[in-house]
Amino acid sequence: MSDKKKILFIYPPSPIMNREDRCQQEVQDLLVIPPLPPTDLLYLAAIAEECGFEAIIRDYSLGGDLTEDLRKYSPHYLVANISTPLFKSDMEAVSKAKDILPDIITIVKGAPFLTYNENVIYENPYIDYVIVGEPELTLKEILQGVPNSDILGICYKENFQGIKNEERPFNNNLDSLPFPARHLIDNSIYTRPDNGKVQAVIKVSRGCPYHCFFCLATPVSGEKVRTRSAENIIAEIRECIEKYDIKNFLFWSDIFNFDRKWTINLCEKIIESGLKFTWSANTRANTMDEELAEIMYKAGCRLVSIGVESGSQEILDKIGKKITLDEVRKTVKILKKNKIKIYNYFVIGLPWETEKTVEETVKFAIELNSNFISFYTAVPLPGTRFFAYAMMNGLIEGNLDFEKAYYQPSVRTHELSKERVFELHKLAVKRFYLRPMFILKTLLGLRSFTEVKNYFSAGINLLKRR
Repeated sequence: MSDKKKILFIYPPSPIMNREDRCQQEVQDLLVIPPLPPTDLLYLAAIAEECGFEAIIRDYSLGGDLTEDLRKYSPHYLVANISTPLFKSDMEAVSKAKDILPDIITIVKGAPFLTYNENVIYENPYIDYVIVGEPELTLKEILQGVPNSDILGICYKENFQGIKNEERPFNNNLDSLPFPARHLIDNSIYTRPDNGKVQAVIKVSRGCPYHCFFCLATPVSGEKVRTRSAENIIAEIRECIEKYDIKNFLFWSDIFNFDRKWTINLCEKIIESGLKFTWSANTRANTMDEELAEIMYKAGCRLVSIGVESGSQEILDKIGKKITLDEVRKTVKILKKNKIKIYNYFVIGLPWETEKTVEETVKFAIELNSNFISFYTAVPLPGTRFFAYAMMNGLIEGNLDFEKAYYQPSVRTHELSKERVFELHKLAVKRFYLRPMFILKTLLGLRSFTEVKNYFSAGINLLKRR
């Protein structure tokens, strides 16, 4: 019987969600995005184990019983990832833990606490700590017993008062973090949506200098792009291959190829390592070139996602995207030439959206003719410039509801109602995916029964949309 203190890390009971702070979305509303492993919790669990704790991870969106686990393990600490779309129900899970185990120390983290932090302590007496900002080093100090007054980046209770400490600076040495504690989860349930093979997330960098109008990347991770060393990344990949037999990876970053020299060096080191695996990453439309695409493919890159956002140059300019439609065209052409699949993201429902700009976006998406696409509805999450704009310009009608974020609109535009934005969003998806030539091209590219099954399932889900 272990005499270690126990700490339970959870994604609260909910629909299946990706809960990375930058992207909080229900998987069932998206066609080609699978549930991702709880990498944030894996990092925190590794920190806890370094501090001598027995760590347990549960993603209750995929099953399990929180009440049963609380009674079975009697953890001393609970750490919960709280999402903005499901804030109320997520917090109810933490409240339940305090009801069952009154002495448990409850810690919450997540994007909502960028803006809503000190008041959480006043309004929710079952919360002991709120982590504001990057959580790893903050949690480490909590578990090590550092006096609360000396821990940066927390809100806590003292003498029945809520206290907010100074913010913690971003960690500039990402190599110092332990590798995610993948031994604490069933990695086999997190698979690629196309071929069903197990996929892990490798967080290669943090930070984005562009601070796009609607995006949480900069508020969450800062303006400075902080990269891990190629050696550190490859060591984690090697562990995944040799210990867990994982050979498919999503290189998670806010902007993968911001530093061209770093990107080329990473690819060269991967090639030199002799490790055989495939990976995907993201890119900006104005940071790709022939040499970069060629070496990325040689290093195992098989898919790149691009945040295009809109087919209207006017909207791109208004949101400060700092790309042009011609740059998107050029990047897509380069990636296709180098046999790298493309996944484009578009956002419908930004404040200046009209029937005309939506049509421009759909036509541009069809023109690019990429392998995959997601049309999101615009969501003014707290912490973004979009949120402030929507509040100041009267775009919010009734209660601001994020429950179906990125699928059902939360706000209207200057010209379109929420209802019309939703109609145009659903129509855009069907217009792209139900083209006969696109369907034929996709079918001809399938290489296994698993791919056929997965694409068929996605097609059924698409036809069910109303």
